[in-house]
Amino acid sequence: MVEARPPVHFPAGPVLRGVIDAWLDWLEAERRASAHTVSAYARDFAAFLTFLVGHLGGEPDMDDLATLSAADFRAYLAARTAEGLSRSSVARHMSTLRGFFKFLDRTGRLSNPNISTVRSPRPPRLLPRPLAEDEAIDALGTIEELQEDPWQAARDLALFTLLYGCGLRLGEALGLNIGDAPRDDVMMITGKGSKQRLVPVLPVVRDAVDAYLALRPFDHAADQPLFIGARGRRLNPGVVQRQMRRLRSHLGLGETATPHALRHSFATHLLARGGDLRTIQELLGHRSLVSTQRYTELDVSRLAIVHAESHPRGK
Repeated sequence: MVEARPPVHFPAGPVLRGVIDAWLDWLEAERRASAHTVSAYARDFAAFLTFLVGHLGGEPDMDDLATLSAADFRAYLAARTAEGLSRSSVARHMSTLRGFFKFLDRTGRLSNPNISTVRSPRPPRLLPRPLAEDEAIDALGTIEELQEDPWQAARDLALFTLLYGCGLRLGEALGLNIGDAPRDDVMMITGKGSKQRLVPVLPVVRDAVDAYLALRPFDHAADQPLFIGARGRRLNPGVVQRQMRRLRSHLGLGETATPHALRHSFATHLLARGGDLRTIQELLGHRSLVSTQRYTELDVSRLAIVHAESHPRGK
């Protein structure tokens, strides 16, 4: 049985209301949209028509839609923002409008190219969530306690130490083979787009990996995965994420404490201690400095201290 969508009042002339019904029917029949989704589109478009009633001074019709300017669409977005809608919600409303006008154009009912010149609001940029320095140290000091098997405990410590000590992505670490294990002061990492980079290796990282390999019960051939699961196959990211969830519960960390947060912590803690952005960019393997600059927004107070201590006139 097809679920009926709730009725929505559209303040518009009869012809336009008929077109709206045809659009909603098309969404259900051709796009296979659920009744819930179609109802959401209907409410969004009804809100747009309600705005037009006040904006144009009466119920809009097809001719009105054909002559709307980019300024009219922007005025609608501004009105929704003034009502307190988030940027993501306003962007969703604009997406609904684009979909409706594409339907009108595709079916030959009308064409209004002005809507294509209006940009949707950008969603808020999410900042990486690092662990505090003491939280990162506690995580490394505790992760072994969550495994009963000594070699798996050593594996988890080696992996987490590598993520935090070298700033690796989880996929980069799990993609390593035994032949790639850190032996010297640097190691070669293959990142996104097969881009390679040299990463310095702290003694504590080498020691943790060596201790794990000494206990590892499976084949030590150079072409074998460095980090493996209980059956000797390459370690699944889900296993690492599960261990991190257990660690969060054990230490009372927030949900943003993920394996990837160890990489963010690496970058943030380096920056807080005076590391420069260009060096951190190279260590992380970012193509653009813009990606690395996000970390400057995480600890402004600490950056101010570093600036004051480092600048010739700071003292």
